[in-house]
Amino acid sequence: MDAKGYLQEVGSQVSADFVKNRSILSFEEYLSLFFNDPRAQARNAAQYLRDVMDHFGTETVTHPTGTIRRFKVFDAPGSERDGRVAGQEEVQNAIYRLLGNFVRAGRINKLILLHGPNGSAKSTLVNALKEGMEAYSRQPQGALYRIAWVFPSEKLIKGSIGFGERAPGQEEVTTYAHLEAESIDLRMPCELRDHPLFAVPPGERRKLLESALKKKGLGTGDGETGDFILSDYVRDGELCSKCRRIYTALLNSYGGDWLKVMRHVQVERFYVSRRYQVGTVTVEPQMSVDAMVQQITADRTQLNVPAPLHSTVLYEPHGPLVHANRGLIEYADLLKRPLEAFKYLLGFSETGEVPLEPFVLQLDEVLIASANEKHLGAFKELPDFASFKGRIELVRVPYLRRYRTEQQIYDAQITSTTVGKHVAPHATELAAMWAVLTRLKKPIPDRYPNDVKELIDHVTPVEKLHLYEEGAPPDRLSLANTKELRKLREELFTESDAYPNYEGRSGASAREIKTALFNAAQNPDYKCLNALAVLEELDAICKDKSVYEFLLQEVVDGYHDHEAFVRVAEAEYLDRVDSEVRESMGLVSEGQYRELVERYIQSVSHWVRGEKMRNRVTGENEKPDEHRMAELEAIIMPKGEDPAEFRRGLISSIGAHRLDNPDATMDYPRIFPDMFRRLRDHYFEERKRVLRKNKENVLKYLSEDRGQLTPREQTQVQSTLKTLAERYGYCEFCAKDAILFLMKKRYG
Repeated sequence: MDAKGYLQEVGSQVSADFVKNRSILSFEEYLSLFFNDPRAQARNAAQYLRDVMDHFGTETVTHPTGTIRRFKVFDAPGSERDGRVAGQEEVQNAIYRLLGNFVRAGRINKLILLHGPNGSAKSTLVNALKEGMEAYSRQPQGALYRIAWVFPSEKLIKGSIGFGERAPGQEEVTTYAHLEAESIDLRMPCELRDHPLFAVPPGERRKLLESALKKKGLGTGDGETGDFILSDYVRDGELCSKCRRIYTALLNSYGGDWLKVMRHVQVERFYVSRRYQVGTVTVEPQMSVDAMVQQITADRTQLNVPAPLHSTVLYEPHGPLVHANRGLIEYADLLKRPLEAFKYLLGFSETGEVPLEPFVLQLDEVLIASANEKHLGAFKELPDFASFKGRIELVRVPYLRRYRTEQQIYDAQITSTTVGKHVAPHATELAAMWAVLTRLKKPIPDRYPNDVKELIDHVTPVEKLHLYEEGAPPDRLSLANTKELRKLREELFTESDAYPNYEGRSGASAREIKTALFNAAQNPDYKCLNALAVLEELDAICKDKSVYEFLLQEVVDGYHDHEAFVRVAEAEYLDRVDSEVRESMGLVSEGQYRELVERYIQSVSHWVRGEKMRNRVTGENEKPDEHRMAELEAIIMPKGEDPAEFRRGLISSIGAHRLDNPDATMDYPRIFPDMFRRLRDHYFEERKRVLRKNKENVLKYLSEDRGQLTPREQTQVQSTLKTLAERYGYCEFCAKDAILFLMKKRYG
C-alpha cells in the first residue's frame, strides 16, 4: 500500500468511528438520545462510577472470613498486569457501598479517605478505578456528553455575528452544531463539561426527566417509585457562570426565543482521560489552591467573540477541581498538605460547591483521598478534626495477610523481562511469606472462650500464616482441636479490626519487598533470581533497623521476630524443594497413596457402623482389620490422638464434605492434605538413603562428573530434570542451586 492509500484508509476509519461514536450532536439529536436511554444520560458521578464497577462484573473468591465479592475492574482488564490490585476485596466492597450511599442520598456528600500504611495499594486501587472509567467511557453505554457554544460567521448569518437574521432567500438554520469549520467564527466549550440538560430551564428539566424515566419504567427518579434516583446535580444543577452569561446574552438578543438560543448549542461527547486530565485528576500534596479563574473577554486574543458578548464579562475556571468535574478527583497523601490548603473540602464535600471570587463552582465529582496512619493519627488530634469527621468516610487499607495474594503483586512485576534473568520457583513466594509474617500479630486469648484460650495462645506466626492462607491448622493438634481452630479462623482474621494498632498496619511493605527482589536479581553468585538470593536480601534487611521501622517492634512469643522469620521462610522453601525433587524422581505415585487411603477409609467406615466387610483375598465377610488400620494410623494420626475419636472424626469430615459438595467425587488429597503429606514424608524418610543417592546423581549430572554415572542413572536424572522443568519451572541452574542447598541443610 502506498502512502496516499494508507492515509485514505486511516482517514475513512477515523471518520466512521467519529460518526459511530456520535461525537458531535445538535441539541435536538441529544434529546433523542436522552429519550432513548434516560437513565444513562441522567447519572451523576457516583452513579457513573458505580456503573463502571458493575460493567466489568464481579466474582466470588475465597477469603478467611468465608467468601467475598471481588470487582473485576480491579483486575486491570486489557492492561498491564502490574495495574491489578491483589486482594483488598474488603476495600473494594466498602467503596462500592459508599457509592451506593451517595446514590441513595441523591448527592455526593462525603470524601472517601483511604488510610493505611505506606505501600498498601491505596493509589493502586484508585488508579484501577480511573482506568476502568477510561475504558467504560469509550463504550456506548458509558458515553458522556458536554455542552459547547457555536457562533457562525457572517457568511451564514447577516447582521451581528451569531445574532442577526438570515439573509434573504436563505433557508432557516435549525442548528449550528454541524457547521463546517470555515462557517464558524467561534466555538466555546464548557471547561466544567456542563451537562447538556442544563440548557433546559430547571422547572421544565424536572418534568422532562420525570417523564422520560417514567416512560422507561424507572419511576420518577425519587427512589420510591423505581430503582433509579435522580441526583440533585442533574435535577437542580445550573449552567456554569460562563455558559449562563452566554445563554442570557443569546436569550436577550433573540427576544426570549429559546429555540433560537438552542441553535448555538453543540453537544460533544468526551472521554475520561488520566493523561489529559479529563474527568479524573490526581492532586499531589502541594501548596496551591485546586481551582482558579481567568477573565477571557479582556484577553485581546478573543477578538472574534460576538459583539454582544463584548460587554459581558466571561470567566473560565480551571484547575484540578474543574478538570475532574463529572468524574473522580484523587487527593494523594491529603494529610501531608497544610490544613488551610484543603479546608474548602469541608463545604465542598457536603454541598458540591466551591466559592471563588467571581462566582460559586457547582461540581459533580467523587472525592477520594489517601493518607498514611501516622498523618491520620496526627490529624485526629487537631481541633478541626471534629468538623471534618462528619464529612469523611474512613476506609482502612491494611497490608495483605495472605501470602499467595501478596505473591501476585511480585509475580506481576518480577518477571524474566524486568529482571533480565530466569525467575526460579519460590523466589517470589518466599519473599511474600516473609512479608506477611512480619505483619502478623499475636492473638489475644482473653477475647476467646475459656475452653479455647490455651489453643489460641499457642498459635505460632507460621501456623497463623497457613491458617489464613489454606485454612490448615498445625499438625501437632488433635482432630478436635483442628476443627476448633478452623472454626476460629474468621474470628482470628478480624480480631484486631476495631483496634488502632490493627493487624496489617505494620510490617514490611510490598514496595520494600519488590526492591529486595530486584536487588536479589543482581546477585552475581546466581544465574537465576532464586530463593537463595532472596534469603540473603531478607537477612540484609533485618540488619538495617535504622531504615525499617517495623524491625524495632518488640518480640512477643515469636511474633515480630523478623530474623527468625527468614529461617522460617527458608524451612518452608526446603520443604517445597524436597517435595518437588522427590515427586520428580517418581519413586512412588500419587495413585498408590490414594489407593492406600481409600482402603483405610473404607475399613474405618465399616468399623464406625459396626459392620463386617468383604475380604478381598478370601471373599469372606470379616470385621475390619484393626492391625492394618493401626499401622496406617501410626503414620497419619497426630500424636496423642485417640484412634476411635480420630476414625469418627474422619467419617464426620467426609459426611460434611458430601453435604457441601453433593455432586462432586471424593477428592481425598484435597479433603485430607495433612494425611497425604504425612504419608509421603514417612515413605521418603524410610528411603532417605536412596533419595540422597539420587540427589547426588543429579548434582553429578549437572557438573563435570557426569561421566561417572551409568547410562541408566543418567536416564533417571534426565527424567527428574525434565519433570522439575515441566511441572515446577526449574532450569538446570536453579535446580542445581536448590538441590545443593537442600543436600547441605537436610542430607548432609
